[in-house]
Amino acid sequence: MSVGNKERGIELISSLIPVSRESLQKLELYEALVRKWQPAQNLVAPKTLDNIWVRHIADSVQIFASYPQARHWIDLGSGAGFPGLVTAILLDDLGEDYSVHMVESNGRKATFLRTVARELELNAKIHNDRIETVLSSWDGPVDAFSARALTSFSNLCYFVQPFISKSCVGVFHKGRDFDRELAEASVSWNIDLIQKPSRTDPDARIVLLRALSSKDAQ
Repeated sequence: MSVGNKERGIELISSLIPVSRESLQKLELYEALVRKWQPAQNLVAPKTLDNIWVRHIADSVQIFASYPQARHWIDLGSGAGFPGLVTAILLDDLGEDYSVHMVESNGRKATFLRTVARELELNAKIHNDRIETVLSSWDGPVDAFSARALTSFSNLCYFVQPFISKSCVGVFHKGRDFDRELAEASVSWNIDLIQKPSRTDPDARIVLLRALSSKDAQ
């Protein structure tokens, strides 16, 4: 990892949201665990590892910063924990009641997520199951959903539609094809959202889904 990448990442993070020294230390420990597990687990694309502070950590911070009032998150398809573990680190710094539930069907990645949550003492629960299975029986609090590089916007709408309301939003990182994805989803869904340009990728954006209903129900 280049020092310059870390410095740029921390500078970007600080411009998005106030972060304590303790949280930065936990982010550093998290980065070290990603690097330790990477050879065996292939947690992130190898070509992005040297850019981890901007490409993955700061990129995850901007998801939380887009809806910082949420205290109870469900992260879908958590993979290596971006953004779910980053969200938990930032919430842990607030000294308030919070929870981050992370849904990951890959058993090896779920083991990694549990290891990080345990070593950093985060209130993050890992669900090693399919998204549909976890959400079909969900009865806990949820203020926001997150997802990063997971699936199409139509599929995300399908997953979260029963929960989206004035008190629960979706915060999704989407790439250059989002205009096409949105057009496809709009065939089946009535959608109210806000788009924010990504601070880490000029071709990407953060999508804040505020209201959602099926057109079939009309």
